[in-house]
Amino acid sequence: MSDKTLTRMDLSEAVFREVGLSRNDSAQLVESVLDHISDSLVKGEQVKISSFGTFSVRQKTARVGRNPKTGEEVPINPRRVLTFRPSHLMKDRVAAGNKK
Repeated sequence: MSDKTLTRMDLSEAVFREVGLSRNDSAQLVESVLDHISDSLVKGEQVKISSFGTFSVRQKTARVGRNPKTGEEVPINPRRVLTFRPSHLMKDRVAAGNKK
């Protein structure tokens, strides 16, 4: 595994190289796409990107947790969590990368 992290800057640079937009326009395009995805998730909508995967928001109910150090019971409030389910194509690509 590498320690490399893909950043917004890397994405906008890739758009700049592949599409030929200016660096500013590429950065704005990436920002716009990420904002649109975020806004949809905040509204509770699913975001499905073909051959990549599906992002969705799930509601978790309140429950009682336990502090592992003290054993004390602690209430955990209900909350919304982001989930990602990769597509079969993405799973296959990642698995093939393990064989290198």
